[in-house]
Amino acid sequence: MTLLPSPTPPTAVLPTVSFAFVEDWLAALRAYCPPAQLAGFLDQSGLAATARQPRARVTHDQIVRLYQLVAVGTGDEMMGLWSRPIRSGALKHLCVSVRGASSLSGALYRFTTFWNLLLDDYRLVLEEEHDLLRISLQPRGAALPQRFGHMLLLKLTHGIASWLAGRELPVREVGFVFPAPPFAEDYPILFPARIGFGQPCSSIAFDRSLGSLPVARSDAEMQDFLIRAPRDWIFTRYHEHTLPLRVREMLQAADRMAFRLDDAAGALHLTPRTLMRRLEAEGTSFQDIKDGLRRDIAIRDLTRGDKSLEAISQDIGFASVANFHRAFRRWTGLTPGAYRRDRKAGRRAPRELTQE
Repeated sequence: MTLLPSPTPPTAVLPTVSFAFVEDWLAALRAYCPPAQLAGFLDQSGLAATARQPRARVTHDQIVRLYQLVAVGTGDEMMGLWSRPIRSGALKHLCVSVRGASSLSGALYRFTTFWNLLLDDYRLVLEEEHDLLRISLQPRGAALPQRFGHMLLLKLTHGIASWLAGRELPVREVGFVFPAPPFAEDYPILFPARIGFGQPCSSIAFDRSLGSLPVARSDAEMQDFLIRAPRDWIFTRYHEHTLPLRVREMLQAADRMAFRLDDAAGALHLTPRTLMRRLEAEGTSFQDIKDGLRRDIAIRDLTRGDKSLEAISQDIGFASVANFHRAFRRWTGLTPGAYRRDRKAGRRAPRELTQE
């Protein structure tokens, strides 16, 4: 689908997320789907093997595949994440509604009114706050927040707004009503913004000036959006995002093994000490970011082809396959060979699933 013109190179390696992040979603699905049906979804998405390894990483393709399978297989486009099913075709009608607006702020207002007709436990409120345009998710009663549901609805807000504008829009801030989970470091992979937990309500905010942007999408573009959802908006591709993702992009674009902390600091017009402090304030380090990129490149290569372990270990800068084995097991709980065998055993030929 041509949803957003991606500023990243086509060979970009999208980050993986922890299995614990997806487990929030699976917990809702276990209460919603018969066990045999859920097992089939996990098998066809390639997540059956991952589910047996608590430290395993989940790829963008696996999340997209599971979303498409569950949305079609259950007839609920929000997959049991809310108290009322969101029937097939709802997202299509949402797109028809918002693309008829004259501006982005008008489209976001239609977005909130659409969801307020469907959701029983929450309502969406669009507010203008000084220089911000904010959509907040406010409870109608005493329902406990479903973390994955709140995340997905805010991601859909960002995805719809960006699709209407024709480019991925910057986000000023994102807040969640629930406390920071143990896998909080996964959230910046999905939202290009400052993220807060334990907020009065879950919300997403844009610059108020973006509200005047015109919106225009054709029927064909809308069909592409629906067919491929959520492929192009579940992970962020925006360049002006959080500092750790900017450093990751630099590492990916440069010679990863030769690119040092001093190089990243110079490119960002910071001193190395300042960069270290700012990364530490975001709960990471230059080495952690570098290791995360190496891990994700290894996962991509192990999943997609028959590239030798020796070649993979050399490509990501390990002096020996033994060192690569030890690092990969520390990252995922599996050796590279076992990871590849599990993925091959559970892999199915990819195909896009259309929605009504």
